[in-house]
Amino acid sequence: MGIRIRKAVIPAAGLGTRFLPASKAIPKEMLCLVDKPIIQYIVEEAAEAGIEQVILVTGRGKSAMEDHFDISYELEDSLRRRGKSELLDLCERVHGLVEVIAVRQHEPRGLGHAISCAKPVVGDEPFLVMLPDDIVDNPGNSCARQLIDIYRKYQAAVVAIMEVPPHMISLYGIVKYEHVERNVYRIWDMIEKPEPSEAPSNLGIVTQYLFPSEIFDAIAETAPGIGGEIQITDAIRKLASEKAVYGCKFEGQRFDAGDKFGYLEATVHFALKHPELGERFSAWLKKKAAEIE
Repeated sequence: MGIRIRKAVIPAAGLGTRFLPASKAIPKEMLCLVDKPIIQYIVEEAAEAGIEQVILVTGRGKSAMEDHFDISYELEDSLRRRGKSELLDLCERVHGLVEVIAVRQHEPRGLGHAISCAKPVVGDEPFLVMLPDDIVDNPGNSCARQLIDIYRKYQAAVVAIMEVPPHMISLYGIVKYEHVERNVYRIWDMIEKPEPSEAPSNLGIVTQYLFPSEIFDAIAETAPGIGGEIQITDAIRKLASEKAVYGCKFEGQRFDAGDKFGYLEATVHFALKHPELGERFSAWLKKKAAEIE
């Protein structure tokens, strides 16, 4: 088995302004893709990859996420007494996935700062960071598993990377790299949200990271940038100047469910895969597409 990766941090303290007004009272991570909230897809991937403890970094008004992964005694007792075994199984499966705890980020100071809020719980172990609304669908070989495999082989930090279209380069942290093997890249440097003409490549950092505990020191030594935020890209850059950092050009279909259009794409994708709804939804979708044409 090699090195065990037991903990995953999910930074989920953001205000979700891109989903207003829906996110005014409901955390955007609790918006549903078909019949499961977005955050459950992320936690399920963590559990499937062998993660034992998920640390949610939350903020004010985000307790619904913690409640979702807790036992709902009244609901489960009612389902049990009424003989609703299938629905009861669904509820019990959610709180039985993995241990979920929460820590608070008291003020919005960027992704780097949010990750550092989990330091007292993570300790000196390597840990996975999973963005709460960035979903990669690859059954049998999840993005988390791909990162863990590379970490075990090289015993160094790993970030998920993907090819970014030219018109979107200014939205991502773009890496300078050396190709090592199949889907593995040694990262030498990176620039946060560069103009396309200044980008060192077309490979951008997305969705997940796997860090040694030394990342906390790098974050602590990273100066705040625009808006007083501590960028995780700057901390990774500092780590890369001292230790090896690798990129994993992951396999799988990625959806940015924190964006309205990406959320719609993800909804259609998972609706088509749904065991009960997929066939009916596919038929309706074909009919609708014909009407549009």
